[in-house]
Amino acid sequence: MTKKLTGKARRESLLTWLQNSKTPLTGTELAEKANVSRQAIVQDISLLKAHNHPIIATSNGYLYMKAEKEKVDFRRVIACKHEGKDTREELYTIVDYGATVEDVIIEHPIYGDLKASLMINSRVDVDQFVQKIEEKNAPYLLELTNGIHNHTIVANEERKLDQAYEALKEKGFIVE
Repeated sequence: MTKKLTGKARRESLLTWLQNSKTPLTGTELAEKANVSRQAIVQDISLLKAHNHPIIATSNGYLYMKAEKEKVDFRRVIACKHEGKDTREELYTIVDYGATVEDVIIEHPIYGDLKASLMINSRVDVDQFVQKIEEKNAPYLLELTNGIHNHTIVANEERKLDQAYEALKEKGFIVE
């Protein structure tokens, strides 16, 4: 059995694991590595975020946002509208052109802008996201706004963003 990590040592290990991972790590995975409860990990992540560590929670787990100085990303916010059943096709369209879907943002009448980190960059990520929504019987955020929502999309070439946008427009998913 692995030794239970405590306090500061556990948070230092969490940082190391997250910084060295190229893919998101779930709270359950981190809890097993540290031999603690998932709730302990959630609290530790909150503390690390409070100390300005760039950790985000995505639908696939926690990510440490590394600063990549060499890579220049192009970023665009696009306004979309469709039904929940079209989410897979919308996300496939974006990732198929080499772009990453960073987030989804809706304008809620009470709370204002609500933003959820997604970090979806492949069809596998899309399928996992949609599967989780279906398994949990959770509503898509777009259901709160009659289908209207924004995505921040990023790519290493502006051409990829242009192509994804045009393909979404052809499918009737873009609000102009």
